[in-house]
Amino acid sequence: MIRAGACLLALLGMIAALGTPLPLGAQTNWQPLQPSPSRQAGPELASGTTAVIRALDKVSGDVVDLDLAVGASVDFARLRVSLTACRYPAENPASDAYAFLEILDAPRNELLFRGWMIASSPALNALDHPRYDIWVIRCR
Repeated sequence: MIRAGACLLALLGMIAALGTPLPLGAQTNWQPLQPSPSRQAGPELASGTTAVIRALDKVSGDVVDLDLAVGASVDFARLRVSLTACRYPAENPASDAYAFLEILDAPRNELLFRGWMIASSPALNALDHPRYDIWVIRCR
């Protein structure tokens, strides 16, 4: 097996030494990518002061809506949920919501989740916990 690897390396070295020409039409002058001027920006976002977060205990079936102010924390069972920021599309506040959350297992002081959650795509960046689910409903 070692001999086959050595032969392959020798063969590749010989091919490189021959200076085989590039295929016709091959790009030889590389330029860094420039942002496209025709690319449209996303919707303008407004900052909210509170978020509605829905919490589910998968074992008991309890579902609770938590009103949470930016900069505040709230406890749900073993979890402590903190809201750092909440944003929504300025033109249509009911269409979506983006919340930056930190979720701790309070008794263990263990960080379970830290990042943006998106109301319209809760599975995109979700809390991965065997018993609890947390997701964003809206920002106000």
